[in-house]
Amino acid sequence: MVTGASRGIGAAIAAALRTAGARVVRAARSLADGREDGYHDLRCDVSDAAAVDGFARRVRDEYGVPEVVVSNAGAFVLKPIEQTTTAELEGQIAANLRGPFYVARAFLPGMRDAGRGAFITVGSVADHVAFPENAAYAATKFGLRGLHETLVAEYRGSGVRLTLVSPGPTDTSVWDPVNPDAREGFIHRAGMLRPADVAEAVLFAASRPPHVHLDWLRINPLT
Repeated sequence: MVTGASRGIGAAIAAALRTAGARVVRAARSLADGREDGYHDLRCDVSDAAAVDGFARRVRDEYGVPEVVVSNAGAFVLKPIEQTTTAELEGQIAANLRGPFYVARAFLPGMRDAGRGAFITVGSVADHVAFPENAAYAATKFGLRGLHETLVAEYRGSGVRLTLVSPGPTDTSVWDPVNPDAREGFIHRAGMLRPADVAEAVLFAASRPPHVHLDWLRINPLT
């Protein structure tokens, strides 16, 4: 199961898992319920707790407890703090912190009861490195890393393997309004990671043997 799977990194992760032989449920606000190309798509806004709980019930009712959950959905804003509105801050908290919390709460207890599974959270280089104009985004991503580390402690010994994948700048549509190629201090898009690079890292974490716990995986562009 992959959240935020309609485009970018999430779509690449879903494709990598599907190619590896998994049955993949894709979740996103922009997806319509249906089945296509071997995927089962379900519309879900992860910032809505009731929607996540209902979505999780539908997944469990049809497939049982997932072997792999990838909590990927998120949002990005790049602004100095004095230009960041309250609505933008709340949007970052909803997408990047509350949403992953709701997904973890909905799926992890069942995985613990089953004594197995991989729960993989997609973070960011901004979950451990500070950059200018990242106040709202980094605050939520640092919080996401705190959530991950707490869940690792809570689920230790349960058989559930929790991994945080923290990619550096990745060339997706989130950069379209920013135009990093024209801004000093920003890596050009041609030098960024590709969504497939992040997907490969997630697939690597998901496919480790059950006795191997990969806690944190950081990947960055070479430049």
